[in-house]
Amino acid sequence: MLQQRTLKAITRAVGVGLHSGQRVELTLRPAPVDTGIVFRRVDLPEPVDIAMTPEAVTDTRLASTISSNGAKVQTIEHLMSACAGLGIDNLRIDITADEVPILDGSASSFVFLLQSAGIVLQAAPKRFIRVISPVEVHEGKDHDAKWARLDPYHGYKLSFEIDFDHRVVSSTGQRFEFDLGSGSYSRDIARARTFGFTKEVEYMRSKGLALGGGLDNAVVMDDTKVLNAGGLRYDDEFVKHKILDAMGDLYVVGRPLLAAYSAFRSGHGLNNKLLRALMQQPDAWEIVSFDDEKRAPAGFAEVARAW
Repeated sequence: MLQQRTLKAITRAVGVGLHSGQRVELTLRPAPVDTGIVFRRVDLPEPVDIAMTPEAVTDTRLASTISSNGAKVQTIEHLMSACAGLGIDNLRIDITADEVPILDGSASSFVFLLQSAGIVLQAAPKRFIRVISPVEVHEGKDHDAKWARLDPYHGYKLSFEIDFDHRVVSSTGQRFEFDLGSGSYSRDIARARTFGFTKEVEYMRSKGLALGGGLDNAVVMDDTKVLNAGGLRYDDEFVKHKILDAMGDLYVVGRPLLAAYSAFRSGHGLNNKLLRALMQQPDAWEIVSFDDEKRAPAGFAEVARAW
């Protein structure tokens, strides 16, 4: 049987929110089978739990934000990506502010936290959402067109193409395809950092955003070059970060996907729109599990390797 996974022990992290600049503490806790990924705002007079569903996403400007009963948690996508990449099914996340800490701007610190706590198998079948018919969403026209799509696939792979009018980004890889069954999420995707441009950063700060951002947690570019002293972590770090984000955005569906995701210039909003379109077409998907691990997609029975 392909089993569900949670943590072996509690682990903690402290950092600042990318946009709020506020200090925030995370406590990641093991959770029983079929709990899913649940955030809990423990700083509120009455703690509020926020479970993962596409409808829980209430804001997709600059990041994915989930809300419930007046409470919200912003910038969840990097932590959710790490959970998806490592196959974590059940996890309780206590948080002391309204934004997940940015840490180094990638998912690698969250991968380290999860792996350091230990990942254990649980006595229940892992349940997937298997896409059985294509689902696609579009926005814009001509030069502003963007789209995202899910197709049937015995496994989980993601392909993404970016299109930025910037000399630095254009000089790197514009398209990448990643198959989760390769077991190389930690090495090939997780270390890709969020990125931005100096003009955008200055504007966002004038609006009270990106207050916790800097060269230690983002790739920052001016008109001609990357400003980070160490340069890029991958030759195609920009498009790999878009795949990292997409994995986190899509994991709010509440279960791991069996599908081929492909996208052109997609973002948090369109990714969530794709999930909602999928859920609104119940004949396009089904819930499956694998009593015989040999019938599961290749690589899904192994715990992802550290880099």
